[in-house]
Amino acid sequence: MNNAPAAVLPAASLIQLALSLTVVVGLIFVITWLVKRFNLATPRASRAMSVLDEISLSPRERVVLVQVGNAQVLVGVGINGLTALTPLNAPIELPPVAGATSFADRLREFMHRPGT
Repeated sequence: MNNAPAAVLPAASLIQLALSLTVVVGLIFVITWLVKRFNLATPRASRAMSVLDEISLSPRERVVLVQVGNAQVLVGVGINGLTALTPLNAPIELPPVAGATSFADRLREFMHRPGT
């Protein structure tokens, strides 16, 4: 019978493990902050309501033009929550965004460039 003691991890391996874990947890926090900061989370799509346009007034406050059915409403978004600013009597017609292309179109264009 072999009664040899179990192998113990050297201190260098434990330090490397701890540093790797710290880097991974740090990356999770940084990515979460970036998604929240730059509003990268994709909201749930709705046919009845949509955000037509928005403008930032400060890092934590913005005004949003929301379409609900056939009506449009200006909504203030801030640290205290949402505030309905005013319903619009006449809907605002927004011009189409020039040069707006989807990611798939841009990728397809990039893949068909000569020399790539």
